[in-house]
Amino acid sequence: MVKLTKPTLQKIFLHTPSSIIDRYVHPLNTTMETYSINTLLRQSAFLAQVGHESGGLIYKEENLNYSAEALQSVFPKYFPNSKIASAYARQPKKIANRVYANRMGNGDEQSGEGWKYRGYGLIQITGKDGFLSFAKEFAMTLDEVIDYLRSDLGAAMSAGWFWNKKKLNELADKELFKQICKRVNGGLNGYEDRKKLYARAKRELGKAKELERVLE
Repeated sequence: MVKLTKPTLQKIFLHTPSSIIDRYVHPLNTTMETYSINTLLRQSAFLAQVGHESGGLIYKEENLNYSAEALQSVFPKYFPNSKIASAYARQPKKIANRVYANRMGNGDEQSGEGWKYRGYGLIQITGKDGFLSFAKEFAMTLDEVIDYLRSDLGAAMSAGWFWNKKKLNELADKELFKQICKRVNGGLNGYEDRKKLYARAKRELGKAKELERVLE
């Protein structure tokens, strides 16, 4: 496993503020050690997915502050016309409760569970079922899970937990990057950006690995 350093991460996530990079060096190293993300291919694929999903480690909570136009574009099933979309626009709590109602273990729109169990983490866990599964494995209550996922360590560890649950190390070993994208995202949204991050991570981790070898 290549030990992540601040300079290496900064070269992978070019536009991420230095202060944020600094916060994630330890959490990402801890996560990779915990979930055997310990080869160049595994680390590169993991960082590429985490990087895209979190906007370069910047976001660890789902942003649902959509305009009416965006709601109709992103969630046409739930906002089929401008009248409905306008009634929810720029109201993240209402949007989450509508979009995530009656699925992923959540109750109806009035239950508030869509908002409570919106996406958290560097690879976002979304829905009550996902939170329950995480809570069981980490011996936490649901409220403890939410607080943990809001922390830097929890945001990183939940991404590792998701990675392990989806058996993505196996795909990374075979360089099946497109399949990894589909398991993370459900499709190929942002594929070009993920691919660029993957190539950059392989290059920079390769350099770091060679430097480690020289310094041994």
